[in-house]
Amino acid sequence: MATILQGIEEKFEVKFSYEPKSIEGITLPQLNPNYTLRQVLRELRLSTDLEFKILSNRFIAISKNPNTNNFIVQRLEEVVIKNFLTKGIAKTNNGAIKVDTKAFKILPGLIEPDVLQIVQKLPGVVSVDERISNINVRGGTNDQNLILYEGIRMYQSGHFFGLISAFNPYLTNEVNISKNGTSARFGNGVSSIISINNSDKLDNKFEAGIGSNLISADGFAKIPLSQKTELQLSARRSFTDVFATLTYDSYFDRIFRDSELNASNNTSTQLSLDERFVFHDFNLKFLYDINDTSKLRVNFLNIYNGLDYNQVYTTSQNSFQESESDLFQNSFGASIKYSKLWDNSLETSVTAYFSNYDLEASNNDITNNQILVQENKVEDLGIRIDFSKTVSDNLAINSGYQFNEVGVTNFEDVSNPIFSNLIKEVVRTHALFGEVEWNSLSKNSSIRFGARMSYFDKVSEVLMEPRITFNQKFLDNFRLEFLAELKSQSITQIIDLQQDFFGIEKRRWQLANGTDVPIIKSQQASIGLSYDKNDLLISAEGYYKFVDNITAKSQGFQNQFQFVNDIGSYTIKGVDFLINKRFEDFSTWLSYSYSKNDYTFRNLNDGSPFPNTLDLTHTANASFTYNIDNLKIGLGINWHSGRPYTEPSETQDDTNSTIEYKTPNSSRISNYFRTDVSAIYNFNFKNNIKAEVGASIWNLFDQTNIINRFYTFDSDNTIVQIDNRSLKFTPNLSLRIRF
Repeated sequence: MATILQGIEEKFEVKFSYEPKSIEGITLPQLNPNYTLRQVLRELRLSTDLEFKILSNRFIAISKNPNTNNFIVQRLEEVVIKNFLTKGIAKTNNGAIKVDTKAFKILPGLIEPDVLQIVQKLPGVVSVDERISNINVRGGTNDQNLILYEGIRMYQSGHFFGLISAFNPYLTNEVNISKNGTSARFGNGVSSIISINNSDKLDNKFEAGIGSNLISADGFAKIPLSQKTELQLSARRSFTDVFATLTYDSYFDRIFRDSELNASNNTSTQLSLDERFVFHDFNLKFLYDINDTSKLRVNFLNIYNGLDYNQVYTTSQNSFQESESDLFQNSFGASIKYSKLWDNSLETSVTAYFSNYDLEASNNDITNNQILVQENKVEDLGIRIDFSKTVSDNLAINSGYQFNEVGVTNFEDVSNPIFSNLIKEVVRTHALFGEVEWNSLSKNSSIRFGARMSYFDKVSEVLMEPRITFNQKFLDNFRLEFLAELKSQSITQIIDLQQDFFGIEKRRWQLANGTDVPIIKSQQASIGLSYDKNDLLISAEGYYKFVDNITAKSQGFQNQFQFVNDIGSYTIKGVDFLINKRFEDFSTWLSYSYSKNDYTFRNLNDGSPFPNTLDLTHTANASFTYNIDNLKIGLGINWHSGRPYTEPSETQDDTNSTIEYKTPNSSRISNYFRTDVSAIYNFNFKNNIKAEVGASIWNLFDQTNIINRFYTFDSDNTIVQIDNRSLKFTPNLSLRIRF
């Protein structure tokens, strides 16, 4: 290596500065004598784990690059904003947000790096009902988000039926969020892409940790098996079936308060209630570096939620009856990926995955002497082939092919009257994609342009979806960003009845059929301007988003449209604003989003636009984090305007068995306000043992927030108002040990 460097110094009249130990043991083939200096340095970067930094026209510094190895092809993606909101969150030149969970410090209300909670801190991302499983990105429903875990499409993302992320954060290495300008590699999600990945590099050292909070206990381990292989494991299980804590009581109250399980029974009096709720998850990743140019990765994932709900009643005849009901939600996923680097500029990879989601409920209704069994099942099998060609330091080409076969089963069985229904549908999708990435040599300009062409066999439809991202730095500290895309998806969640699956997980997956459930299509464009200097970031982004072919059943209406299906669209126009000031130990930010989100359905409301059920016109967040020595503190204030709802008309027809309503979504719930606080303290012991203690309070001032409002009849046929309330005062504690 030293001989090659000397030859380069003589040929190009430059001087390398390096620590001799950093190049020990490195051997290289003879370099092309026609290479320019820039081409030589690129070849050295690709062939070694060294970084070459040009200090001037003559001097070049050489250092070890801990973030690369001999296998990785040079990528054009560049981080343009570091410490976006807080340390560990960055923004890239293609508009995506990248979260490094290892570098992540603290966010208000969080004592663990819960990836789907972190996502909600970004401008334009919110959950209107506080559920992880209902993340709304720029006015879209949760099912319009493509969530990938190690390349596996996930149809379940939450524990405790949506309040806790189902992905163990202590093996997660990186999360990428794209709200617009998505890479052509990805399809089947019209709102956003959330990609979660564990560490992909062999560390050749053992690492493990265990921990617990007031809901669950977990552990993880990274185990070197040889110089070329490693095993990563994580597991988590709740102890809510053993004893209840204040945190559990708050979660349970939030989820089950207004569900069918807590509905009053008009003919019986409840004497006792015995519920058993448990969740667990398990992750495994096997890493095998076959040689310097080939590697194999294998992943397994299991997520489970289970509820047994037993009730004892006394009837009007003073007899006792016991009701046993249960609800299970289970996901299994597996993926295998083989990658090959051919000539330091061409990389190919083949990824295959299988994803299975199963939701089952058995409801024993004593009043009607009826047992209702329901099931919603998704099976997704996919394969993707990727080609990545690095043409030069500033130009790369990516292309590939993807195949997916998705099957959805819906089953329903009723004992009284006897009724059974089983429906299974399958959609196969073939997609070709390609894109070009270019950066100027100064890194001030970048552009990525691509397209995805998909064929959906069931509906015999071909869609072309162009995507573009453009980023330009000017006047040293300013950046201009333009993003645009067309996307589609063939699977969506619908609500047949609000009482399905006890009203807890009432949404069920359904495939497009080309008639009453068409393929959803979206168009989106945004333009943003940012200023970043002296740890001060100011950014504003305006956007337009149009999503067509949505169904009324996918929107969960609880008004005059509850039992009506129709096809329509929503249009949202908005702006996201952020100001973030970072000091040495202190960071503060204020984010604000304004949006106008309206439906237009063919037959609903006479075809006239009306507010989207998810329309939050104003959303604001103010947060403060403080890090000093081993102590981290976070305080956050969350506020947004209320959701739309529909009030009943003042006059009702007594002979009518349904409620008569005013204009749809013409009223608003009161504004939402919540304050969260968290603190983490780290301890360092001998033998590389570290401990961490955390405490948090969600809704510090126990604010009563209404997150949904609807109306129904009581036993006297009187209209009653039902208000779904948010989480109340919810404390949590955690203890973690790493070694």
